[in-house]
Parts: sequence; structure tokens; C-alpha cells
Amino acid sequence: MNAKQSKLYLEIEAVLQNLNTDAITLQRKEQLKPLIDYIQTKVAQQKEIRLNFICTHNSRRSHLAQVWAQVAAAYYSVQQVYCYSGGTEATALFPQVAKTLQNQGFKIKAISEGKNPVYAIKFAENGHPIIAFSKTYFDDFNPLSEFAAIMTCSSADGDCPFIPGAEKRIPIMFEDPKEFDNSPYQELKYEERSVQIATEMYYVFSQIKS
Repeated sequence: MNAKQSKLYLEIEAVLQNLNTDAITLQRKEQLKPLIDYIQTKVAQQKEIRLNFICTHNSRRSHLAQVWAQVAAAYYSVQQVYCYSGGTEATALFPQVAKTLQNQGFKIKAISEGKNPVYAIKFAENGHPIIAFSKTYFDDFNPLSEFAAIMTCSSADGDCPFIPGAEKRIPIMFEDPKEFDNSPYQELKYEERSVQIATEMYYVFSQIKS
């Protein structure tokens, strides 16, 4: 499927165009293949594609994966893609995640405050913003059936042997940048993880045939 002349923000387009999918190992591509197959099947059936990215706290990796998957779908004009995220428990979106995405070109606005703020994350001039806040994977905000559960951390994968309503369970683990919180490497490591996730979601949607 060819990339369209999208209306993504130019800074985000620049990030996407600089991604190096050749750096993805063959082993990693095998881990990504079930997600590609799931999306391709839905496209062939002309059905809605619901992807719920799940981690323990829904504070870092699951949000990054949700955001970049939605962006990649828009970039490659894969229609009817709806990306979500959730955790085994709700905490809060870690502020460095929002800062990292903002540095990569996203327009982000906090639309509520408190212990678990709600953010609107916009990636395209006329696109609907992604609503981001920490929630459980079974929260009413997320789909309750006909979705793929993408497990982005080993803890959530182990704690949730069964995801009710999921048509497919796909483990795609990412290392947690949390270990670098409050260190001199925090900003760098969050950017690295965001770029890795962006690269892999970009690769996934680049494989989808219309």
C-alpha cells in the first residue's frame, strides 16, 4: 500500500521519512508478522480494525504504540483503524511521554488535570486527536470485542493470560524507558523508545496491501 500525500504535521512526516526499517531484525519481523496478518485480514474483509495496546500501567510503551500505530495507519491510508491502549491497572500518562511526542511534532493539549490527566494528541491538520489517559484495558473507553490485544510488556502478558473480547492476542514487547527516569539519560532513552516503536508500526502498516 503506497503512502499518501498526507496532511500529517511536517515535523511528524520528517520523523517517519527518517525511520530505518532495515534496522528491524528478521527475528523481530517474525514477531510483528501476526499483527500484519491480523490487519491484512481485516482490510481484505473490509472490516474495522481495532488495536488495543496493553501494558501494566498504561503510562509509557502502550501509549507510544497506540499513537504511532494510528499515525502509521493514516500515513499509509489504511482505513477504519482505531487504536487504543490500556493497562492491568490505571496510573497516569508519564509526562516525559507527552514531552517526547511533542518534540517529535505532535500538538498536545491537556484537557483535564489531576492525578490522571487527559491529553488530546493531534498529528494531522484535519485529523481527529487521539485522547490519551491511563486506563485499564477493559475500561469502557476501549473496545470490548472484535479487537487485537497487543501485549507491549512481559508483565502484562504474564498477568493477563486471557483478554476478554480479544480476537487475537499478539505479544510485541518493548523495553521500558522507565528505568532511566530522573537520570541524565531520561530524554534520550524516551526518544529512542519512541523512535523504535514508530519504526516498527511504520513497517507493519507499510506491509498492508489494499
